[in-house]
Amino acid sequence: MSDTTDYNAGVSNWNERYDSNDYVYGEEANLFIQKASHYIKEKSKLAAYAEGEGRNAVFLAKQGHIVSAYDYSQAGLRKTEALASKKGVQVQTIQADLIHDELPIETYNAAVMVFGHFPRKDQYNVLEKILRSLKDGGKLLLEVYEEEQIKYGTGGPKDQSWLYNANELLAWSKHYRLKHFFTGEVERIEGVFHQGRCSVIQLILEKVVEDN
Repeated sequence: MSDTTDYNAGVSNWNERYDSNDYVYGEEANLFIQKASHYIKEKSKLAAYAEGEGRNAVFLAKQGHIVSAYDYSQAGLRKTEALASKKGVQVQTIQADLIHDELPIETYNAAVMVFGHFPRKDQYNVLEKILRSLKDGGKLLLEVYEEEQIKYGTGGPKDQSWLYNANELLAWSKHYRLKHFFTGEVERIEGVFHQGRCSVIQLILEKVVEDN
């Protein structure tokens, strides 16, 4: 479900994109997830949301975490299972529409979402569902495209309303314990659809509601 330009076109578009032997976003985990994974305590029960073909889920499973990968596309989930088998780890796969489906409540120690994009009206409903799926003290690691990405053309939705506004995301995150927030330009070479400089938001927060 990540990197979609038209969510309402349906799951068939994502099944078609993932229906090949090649991993269209690559087999290596997102660089931010690789660098920030130390924020997740050892042997966590972890959810990877909008996980696509499983690159981040498999990376985290190799670190010893118990990982469930959620995605809209069955083809993506099958490739997640294949990549996990290739790398010698186990990842549970769960088909889910993050906008319309309910998620488990207070189940995971951590969650990651990389380039999970939704219409503006649904973005924070999805994020709140993800936070509710975390136990108290759980961590959320997030990298998404910022609105400025529309000028780059190096990946992500072509409709700006599907991108995230940095100020809005920062304001939302302050209801929790913010560990890391970055917005700006980075380099992402991830398969055939993420190629070059891009504008992202990176977020790490802990599910502890602040008093203020």
